[in-house]
Amino acid sequence: MTVLLAIGTRKGLWLARSEDRVTWELSEPQHAMQEVYAVAFDTRSGIRLLAGVASPHFGPGVSISDDLGVTWEESSEPPIKFPVEDAALERVWQLQPAPAAQPGVVWAGTQPSALFKSSDGGRSFEFVEGLWNHPHRPEWDAGFGGQAIHTIVPDPEDPDRVLVAMSTGGVYRTADGGKSWEARNKGIKAYFFPDPWPEFGQCVHKVAQHPASPSRFYAQNHHGVYRSDDGGDTWQSIAEGLPTDFGFAMVVHPHDPDTIFTFPIEADGRRFPPEGKCRVYRSRDAGATWQALGAGLPDGFWTAVMRDAMCTDTAAVPGVYFGSRSGEVYASPDEGETWHLVAAHLPDVMSIRAAVVPA
Repeated sequence: MTVLLAIGTRKGLWLARSEDRVTWELSEPQHAMQEVYAVAFDTRSGIRLLAGVASPHFGPGVSISDDLGVTWEESSEPPIKFPVEDAALERVWQLQPAPAAQPGVVWAGTQPSALFKSSDGGRSFEFVEGLWNHPHRPEWDAGFGGQAIHTIVPDPEDPDRVLVAMSTGGVYRTADGGKSWEARNKGIKAYFFPDPWPEFGQCVHKVAQHPASPSRFYAQNHHGVYRSDDGGDTWQSIAEGLPTDFGFAMVVHPHDPDTIFTFPIEADGRRFPPEGKCRVYRSRDAGATWQALGAGLPDGFWTAVMRDAMCTDTAAVPGVYFGSRSGEVYASPDEGETWHLVAAHLPDVMSIRAAVVPA
């Protein structure tokens, strides 16, 4: 088995390849000096690698590779652009291929907070006006990292049903293919508001869903860790047992909807792991209990793991991966039990995705 790891940083994209998920061969930088906040593997027909890149000279866009990064295709025209006069694309935060029943469909989330849909595998995108025209939009604010849609979760069974999350604004869901959207934040706390339980305005950091259990969602919030068992209609806290309820990443095991991974950070004002100990936390029971995983991980780790800088592969015993803002990347071949260094001294890591590829 060969695993390819795509590592997006603020100064380019690196590819790491391994046959045992312990020793890794690291590529030279691709898209050097360009921000890569979003990477995705589209495995519905072959393996396509998509990257949301932002050049300081040419601006943001989407690059496509159908040969695992050997060559890249970039459109002569911007594939994502705003058809409205009061906004312009600043950054692509998320690229998400739709389920297998929707070949060619790729979703993109951007800064400012907007949603785009491609029907040709990511070469061109259409503006989703229904979300942009939502009456809440004028009140969506920018989080510390900007105002962006950073999470897109297409329903694996219903092509008209999509859930998105943004900072700030919270969780929104459509059931009619994007024509209309409803806020879905009941139970998610926004402690920084006079009313801490608003309809919208939450700073949700990441949402994850297991494809075999589409009504089950998990969320890492700006202070708060939650689970929903009703498709996002309501949320309940699962933070008890974690050392802190702040963080960015939330990852679901590819085969078990009850197993999740997160990386706690001390607080919004102290964005380090508690006591500087690099630890991934895993729950095997949908957040009822948590276990710290640190075999092979360092102490004195005064950095953070961002919302898309953690993922799994799809092997029978899945690997787990994360990258830090100080440029370290770690891999676990055994669901987090042991960890091995993939790379160090990279630029700050913003996005990581893994795929099982031909040897």
